[in-house]
Amino acid sequence: MALDPTLLEILACPEDKGPLLYFTDEDALYNPRSHRRYEVRDDIPIMLVEESEIVDDAEHERLVAKADSDGITPTFEAAGGDPS
Repeated sequence: MALDPTLLEILACPEDKGPLLYFTDEDALYNPRSHRRYEVRDDIPIMLVEESEIVDDAEHERLVAKADSDGITPTFEAAGGDPS
């Protein structure tokens, strides 16, 4: 089950308050600016910085490419318009 679209519209990274990419098939929210991934457990996003995972450059590139190829858009439009 995917996260509620209304919830996604307001979800932001707790670290930098910016938008996230939601990968439903990986149960994860990702911040491409900080390379930080937040797990979604039982349809509940775990939005605690201390429980997030920092991904390496290769995983970052994979996630950004997957978002591009799958048409995954940020949870909201960042000020200035650039989500990455």
